[in-house]
Amino acid sequence: MTATIIDGKAFAATVREKVATHVARLKDEHGITPGLAVVLVGEDPASQVYVRSKGKQTVEAGMKSVEHKLPADTSEAHLLALIDELNNDSSIHGILVQLPLPKHLNEDLVINAINPAKDVDGFHISNVGLLGTGQKSMVPCTPLGCLMMLRDHHGSLSGLDAVVIGRSNIVGKPMAQLLLGDSCTVTIAHSRTKDLPDVVRRADIVVAAVGRPQMVPGDWIKPGATVIDVGINRIDAGAGKTRLVGDVEFDSASRVAGAITPVPGGVGPMTIACLLANTVTACCRMHGLAEPEGLTA
Repeated sequence: MTATIIDGKAFAATVREKVATHVARLKDEHGITPGLAVVLVGEDPASQVYVRSKGKQTVEAGMKSVEHKLPADTSEAHLLALIDELNNDSSIHGILVQLPLPKHLNEDLVINAINPAKDVDGFHISNVGLLGTGQKSMVPCTPLGCLMMLRDHHGSLSGLDAVVIGRSNIVGKPMAQLLLGDSCTVTIAHSRTKDLPDVVRRADIVVAAVGRPQMVPGDWIKPGATVIDVGINRIDAGAGKTRLVGDVEFDSASRVAGAITPVPGGVGPMTIACLLANTVTACCRMHGLAEPEGLTA
């Protein structure tokens, strides 16, 4: 068996097209331009690249993009004052504070200062609670992207056995909640799970989000299962070079699985695409308009 490759790059392009179409409709029919504000504190190189990419794709989708770049020694009071200003700016519908923050800043305090309706990362405690109780919320971007790809591949997920490897607040826990919402039978596994290989082998859907390079080999995968690899790990490729790999051992798993996401080019491109989708969704909810079809959980 050779697995179908789930092309996240192509799927993300389709999502961005849907976002751009809905943005154009909001402008033409209602005179509204969705706005996304990104706040970057410090000069982390990876964060800078990510923020530039977010800004570029936001503009390409026809939305308003605002970037606030603050020095690494920015005080907590100054950052909270900026967030309050953005909360009260009617032209801004989504607010994202790029993580990680410098160590002198309290991430929980900062995240929970964002208006939950504008929390397009889905990290605010109110959105976490709403998602956990099956209510309408802003959903974290990476799990939302995974769910979109699973729905596209399977159609209905009802009754499927899903194992999420990893229990982070950013991916593992919200991913499990989304799968429960689509009527999967869900197990959250982690580093202390007993008989982890056997737990994974019974799954129709495996979502690997542990941050350990190639931790999941092909012999853990049930034949025909769908594998969503959220991991992005840089490993030594020899001769002074490195390469990106996921949490799943792609070569062996792709010979067993029915479908699998590659790394790179799988889940990664979906994260920013879903950030744009969340911004449009937030805009529509604030104005009491119909939400974009196929771009929400």
